[in-house]
This record gives sequence, structure tokens and C-alpha cells, in this order.
Amino acid sequence: MKKRTHKYIFVVGGVMSGVGKGITTSSIGALLQAKGFGVNLLKVDPYLNVDAGTMNPTEHGEVFVLNSGLETDQDMGNYERFLNRDLTGDDYITSGMVYKHVIEAERALKYGGHCVEAIPHIRDEIIHRFEKSAKANKSDITVVEIGGTVGDYQNIMFIEAARVMKVKYPNDVAFVMVSFMPVPHTLGEMKSKPTQNALRQLNSYGVNADIIIARSETPMDHKRKEKIAVSCSLPVENIISAPDIESVFDVPINFEKDNISKILLKLLHLREKKNTPGIVEWIKFANSVKNTKDTVDIAIVGKYFNTGDFVLTDAYVSVLEAIKYSAYKLGRKAKIHTVNSRDFEKADLKASDFKVLDKYDGIIVPGGFGESGIEGKLAVIKYAREKKIPYFGLCYGMQLMVIEYARNVLGLKDANTAEINVNSNSLVIDIMPDQKKKLEELNYGGSMRLGSYNAHIEKGTVAYEAYKQEIVQERHRHRYEVNPEFIKKITDAGLVFSGKSPNGVLMEIAELPKKVHPFFLGTQFHPEFLARPLAPHPLFTEFIREAIHPRKFLPMKKSKS
Repeated sequence: MKKRTHKYIFVVGGVMSGVGKGITTSSIGALLQAKGFGVNLLKVDPYLNVDAGTMNPTEHGEVFVLNSGLETDQDMGNYERFLNRDLTGDDYITSGMVYKHVIEAERALKYGGHCVEAIPHIRDEIIHRFEKSAKANKSDITVVEIGGTVGDYQNIMFIEAARVMKVKYPNDVAFVMVSFMPVPHTLGEMKSKPTQNALRQLNSYGVNADIIIARSETPMDHKRKEKIAVSCSLPVENIISAPDIESVFDVPINFEKDNISKILLKLLHLREKKNTPGIVEWIKFANSVKNTKDTVDIAIVGKYFNTGDFVLTDAYVSVLEAIKYSAYKLGRKAKIHTVNSRDFEKADLKASDFKVLDKYDGIIVPGGFGESGIEGKLAVIKYAREKKIPYFGLCYGMQLMVIEYARNVLGLKDANTAEINVNSNSLVIDIMPDQKKKLEELNYGGSMRLGSYNAHIEKGTVAYEAYKQEIVQERHRHRYEVNPEFIKKITDAGLVFSGKSPNGVLMEIAELPKKVHPFFLGTQFHPEFLARPLAPHPLFTEFIREAIHPRKFLPMKKSKS
């Protein structure tokens, strides 16, 4: 019996970045998986960063953490959400990883004294990592998204590695280009020349695209499909129109209308499998998104929104998606409002300025790092607690929730985190001893608790009501913890630590009982990383459930202000 060969699909970008390579890769993966094939998705980041952990969120977007603890690009989150399963560290590659490995191997004399060069050594290490990912996942098809745009110097080596694989395995490799078709408003006509030029640039690398995904504001007409097909030597059916749509969940459905999975299987010399489930569940979900009319207003209070004249939401993309999935599950469409925490720490701020928060059904303070905007967040948390507005704190949002409670209920006015003021007499949030040593060695990336850890959930709590199980596994990305020295004082004052590490040392979830507040809960971990369209996260769902309820102004315990 002939051994079945592994198949590869490489997704590259044309004309400009940000046109949807990640969603395209995710959609192709979801469609082929629905056809019954084992699929793994692999992201190539051409940066020299070894991982995404040190990248600025306002420039690069969210850092997505895998179960293994690897800090990756936000596209990995899209992959997991579309495939509805966890990915591994083998599914992410950066230039930094590749060069670091090759240089370390050279220093260890593993090249036997040969001159180490970009070609073949860097290129071959990239190919090795592509093949390693396929082998580790035991998949039939690997879909590789090569970050950046054709013409970028940074990704040339990855495209070269893909080209060599195409030469070695001509029947097992396909190329998809996601390109942009502008419609200049002064002309009112879709222009194909930028895409033709991008294809010629790709051709100059020795690579021909097998499929063109044409992104544009409006659907592409047949005439332009024919124009691109002729100039790129492709069948016209291999030109896929991808117009702007209201929901990314429609992308796989639109692709399938143009038979993209059938075209890809033909290119890869694969036969369609019979009696596969297809994308029935996905279609059902996408339809529910379109048909949902009732809304729920959720405020995200963060500090990573200011980027010149634009509001950047990519820094919190997993949080935004998690909110949407839980809202859809409960028959609501989430209207998400970005609130800059710095607006609540101005010197001339009045009590009435906080009333703008009353219009929101729920408030979320997501993760983050550093001092900027923190006093504003603390002020918002205090308002949400006192006014009984459902509040959900994620990572730093939980730590700040504990600080606010310590300051205004316990009366510890200098309560703080060591991240901001290491000289405070009330460090309710501090760094653990084993992590301090790493910081002293300037090993900032290695000083965090990263990846998946177990947590024990206390019965009879809001958290247990949501999870309905005692042991859960959640992903972390943080450096500081609730200081064990203050836990008894805090719990005696009424705040409940409903989730703890199995040994009881680390506080994973803090909350107020339902009789005190409808939903005032924070997690030290990042539940948003495990939220999926077809499997919303239970804590987000419980938060949205309370946000939907009419506001109840319960009797409030007086703060020691």
C-alpha cells in the first residue's frame, strides 16, 4: 500500500497587511476539518522576537497564550476558535526562534565546522519546523500562514522554504494569496493592478499562486475575475471574491459557496470523504449571529486604546470575541464600548462624571501591565461595586479588584501592587519569591506564570455555579499574585476567593457573594483564551447573564472611605 503523503497549503498576503490572512487561514482549516481531514494551522511571524511576549499591544495587538505557555500572535487565537481545539507550541514559528536555534547549533559545533549561511541552514531549519508541526499533530493537511506581505524583506526566507517544498513535493503543496482590490472613491471602480503586481512579485520568488482570495469592500464582478485569471495564468474559478461582511463567521460559508475546499482538494490530489458532517453547526451559529436582535451593552475599560486618531481593539481581541460568543448563546448581540481608563483619573473629575458608566449593562477590566491608567481603573471598579453594576476583572482586572476592596472596605489606604509601588506597607499584590530571582537576572519573559494550570473551585460560589465542576484548567499570563499575608484580612472583610491553586497557595478567582452583588468577580487567569464560537466560556456566559438582568440596587456595605 502506497504511503499517504502530507499536504501543505501556504497562505501569503498581497498589496498590504491586515486584509485577512488570519481569518482566511482559519476558515480554510475549519472547512477542511469539516470535510473529515486532520488539519493543523501554523503561524509564521517574520519578526526577530523569539516569541510575542515582549511586543507592544498597541503596535502588534494581543499576545495569545497557548496551553504550553508559549506567547504567540493573536492569529493563533483565531485558529483555536475556528478549529474549536487547542494548538501546540509546534504551530508557531518566528524568525527569532529559527535564527536563535541555528546560531546556538553553530556555537555548539553541530554543523561540523561548515560555514553557516541563510541558505541552506536557515531555510532548512524552517522546512524542518514545518514538517515537525505536521508530524506532531499527526494531521493530513498543514495550513501555514506566512505573516507580512509579499515584498517584505522579513518573510522572503519563509517563502523560499515553501518554494523548495513545492519543488520537492509538487503534488502536495498549494499556494493561496490573500490580496486587496481597492475601490478608490474618486473613481468608483475596483482596480486589479495592485493584485497583479503583487502576483508578479511572488512570481519573482519562483512561486505561483494557485488560488487568489480577492479582498475588497464589495464583491468582485466576473470581468475582473477573468482579468486576474488571465494575468496570473489561473482558472477563473480559482479567483475567490471576499467582500467586506458584517461577521467573520460568514467567511467560511462564503468561501464554501465558491467551492474553495473542493478546489484545494483537487490541487492537493485528495479525494473528498463521504458522509462527513460538513459545516452544519457553523452555519447554524452564523445564522443565529445574524438573526439576533436584542442587545447587551458592555464596557471594556482599558488603556491600550489610544493609537493616534484611531481606536485599537486588537489588544483585547480574545476578550471581545469571548463576550460576543456568550451573548449570542443567551440570545443577545453584544454592543461593546471602549472606555479609556485615563478619563477617570483627571484632576478635575467630579462624582457626576462617573454616571456615564450607568448606561452599561456590565463592565470588564481586562489584563495589562504597568502603572498607566491604573487609578482610573480602580475608580471604575469602586463605582461598579457600589452601584451593583456587573463587573468582570481579568488578570490585572482581578488584582485591581482586590486592591480596590482592600483600600475602600478594609481601609488600607496604601494598598497596592508591587508592580506599581514596591515600598507600599500594604502590598496586597506581590511577586512570588521564585519569580523575584528571575527579575533580578533581567529574565523578564521567564518570570511570569504562563500556560495552563489547574484551579480548585469552591462549591456554593458564583464561579462554581458557572463551571459546575470542582477542578478546571485555565491559561495564565502574569507575574504577580495575591499576597498570602493579606488573604485572611481580605476574606474576613467579605471578599471570597472561590478559586485556588490545588495546593491552596495561589488565589485564582475572587468574588463577592450573590447576596452582596449580582456579579463582582475576577480571575487571575485569562478565561478569554478558551472561549470558542461553538463553546463559549462559562464565566463570560454567567457575566452576560447577570448583565442582561434588570439592574438590582442591593443594600450596600459601607466603604471605609
